[in-house]
Amino acid sequence: MSDGLSQYRDPAPDPAAPHAGELPAAQPLTEIVLKPAARPSRPPAAPPRPAPLPVDLTVDGEPVTVAAGSTILDACRSLGVDTPTLCYLENLTPVNVCRVCVVEVSDSRVLAPACSRKVEAGMEVHTDTERVRHSRKMVMEFLASSVDLSTAPSALDYVERYGADPSRYGPAAPPAPAGERDSRDPGHHHASSGTAETVAQPVKVDNNLYVRDYSKCILCYKCVEACGEDAQNTFAIAVAGRGFDARISTENAVPLPDSACVYCGNCIGVCPTGALMFKSEHDMRAAGTWDESKQTVTDTICPYCGVGCTLSLHVQDNTIVKVGSPMDSSVTEGHLCVKGRFGFEFVQNRGARAE
Repeated sequence: MSDGLSQYRDPAPDPAAPHAGELPAAQPLTEIVLKPAARPSRPPAAPPRPAPLPVDLTVDGEPVTVAAGSTILDACRSLGVDTPTLCYLENLTPVNVCRVCVVEVSDSRVLAPACSRKVEAGMEVHTDTERVRHSRKMVMEFLASSVDLSTAPSALDYVERYGADPSRYGPAAPPAPAGERDSRDPGHHHASSGTAETVAQPVKVDNNLYVRDYSKCILCYKCVEACGEDAQNTFAIAVAGRGFDARISTENAVPLPDSACVYCGNCIGVCPTGALMFKSEHDMRAAGTWDESKQTVTDTICPYCGVGCTLSLHVQDNTIVKVGSPMDSSVTEGHLCVKGRFGFEFVQNRGARAE
């Protein structure tokens, strides 16, 4: 009587095969239990994703086809349309806060942020209408009247491109004392004194690796995203306050050494205005010795561990002045750890050169 299991490995053996009709050799139990199965020569790959469907739209009257899921900014860039951005970066999640990338979409009531609005079939996009230019001009006027953009060349270019006139808001108010903006209560506003309110304040220097000059901060949120779930997952900084009193802050505005910061420096790598800066660069700018025209950038591999991160070494006068990583690196995507970004001082201690 059969119990549903066969003692033969082949339920229909070939009579002409060698050893036909013989029982198969039993595999020792110890071999089954103690000898692991052979591992595959390569890890299993995920099944291929289906190719996204094409989407047809027009940008400034010119037809373009992009993959489904692309943004308006992707479509603009595929046509070579220069769309300004400040808070957007390829390796970060779009947060739509700077509003300088807005475009006009036919049959849409409001201007759309090109960095995050997904394309749709038949969409008609206009990037240089009077409404778009006026909106961008107002954004740049507000920024330039309240923020120091001296180390943000792209922002200064946008100010000139759209004819922004920040001086029409009046002379700049005096800088706030150290720590004053960190202690402001949300929603408590005072009558204007006839001057343009600014975010000017003393530079925060509380460590030897990088400085925080929030008088140059445009609240683009890039540093928050890089410190958070887009890269480091440390969440040492966030946006505190509301309205004009909004600011980037550590928990309870404590100094960086007392915060959750791990000094990866990814916030520096994404900052578009110089609000976050290598202390070496800050000191050289203060001394008047910083000169990018004399600098060379060399890509190399970080020597500290086996991950193989690509480092971009900025060298001036035979000295490494700062370190970054290319965003198109498949290993780092522009992000580094504290060793890769700041652990270069040993290179500088070369001693006297032998003659």
